[in-house]
Amino acid sequence: MAAILEDGKLRLSGYVGDYFFEDGFTSSDVVLALAQIEDDDELVVHINSGGGIASEGAAIHALLSARSGTTDVVVEGIAASAASLIAMAGETVTMSAGAVMMIHDPSGYTFGTSQDHSKTIEGLEALATAYARVYSAKSGKTPEECREIMKEERWLTPPEAVAEGFADDTTETVAEPVAAFDYRLFAHAPKNLAALARKKNWSMSTKMAAPAATTRPKEEPSMTDKERADQLAAENAKLKTDLAAATASVDVAVKADRERRSAIMSLDEAKGRETLAEHLFNTGSTVDQAKATLTVSPKAVAAEGDEDEQEFQPRRMNAQGLNKTPVNTKPGDKTTARAVLSASVERLNKRR
Repeated sequence: MAAILEDGKLRLSGYVGDYFFEDGFTSSDVVLALAQIEDDDELVVHINSGGGIASEGAAIHALLSARSGTTDVVVEGIAASAASLIAMAGETVTMSAGAVMMIHDPSGYTFGTSQDHSKTIEGLEALATAYARVYSAKSGKTPEECREIMKEERWLTPPEAVAEGFADDTTETVAEPVAAFDYRLFAHAPKNLAALARKKNWSMSTKMAAPAATTRPKEEPSMTDKERADQLAAENAKLKTDLAAATASVDVAVKADRERRSAIMSLDEAKGRETLAEHLFNTGSTVDQAKATLTVSPKAVAAEGDEDEQEFQPRRMNAQGLNKTPVNTKPGDKTTARAVLSASVERLNKRR
């Protein structure tokens, strides 16, 4: 977990979500961190993240925006993609000297039929529209203007972020090194960030393997037609082998993901907690992690006819089953984790 709360400062660093780099943070981590302070306390959020899962970024932005206390944001190093949306939750956004902010359209991929791809497009358009409205509320621009900036994939220096309205101030404080991220994935990433990712070998650990590009050696003047034909045949054979390996890798990954979901949903502990079980699968929990979380989570049972309880049940589920240990607690201290979650839910109940 890279969501650390200390002395009124919440530090969010690394990947937004659970899927790739070891060092990252999720909306669940932020819920646990916020449960340790009063809702009306002042909070300064320090961000150093190359982005991650768009929906996780939206969820974290919503959590910070919903606080009754003042929430300010300091961008240290970088706030790109989903992390830039999180930054918009600050009443004031301060860019450290040398920091970078990047705004672009959310992206994703789909395995499946044309209908599956259409659903992905529909979801991405909805996310992009929601993102544009958030950027608009902060900058004073129209949602349409913000959407055009997103489509362009804009990389902003501190003065540019202030000029565009996405930040309020800059500081002469030297920025921390940018977070580990494969910036080569972005279409218009600054050359220095792409070079840094290449030098540090920052790459997605679970991305689909692609056939390696084969560079043909410089043709020697003395090469015969037969030799050239043999060389091309060898290259084609290698490409076919690489493609078959990539396809097999994808099939294995998809099969493993389906088996993980089936195992989680089949747990005895999942009965009556199906919504939470599905959430744990979607956030990448292993079967053992899901079982441990479901064991300490109450079942989602509402009294028949109790419309208020039924209406509140999905909200309460969002705070259940968080298997992260809060700061300053010992691993395995379930009593403390439950107390923190109970305090968070009780505080939310009072605000209703």
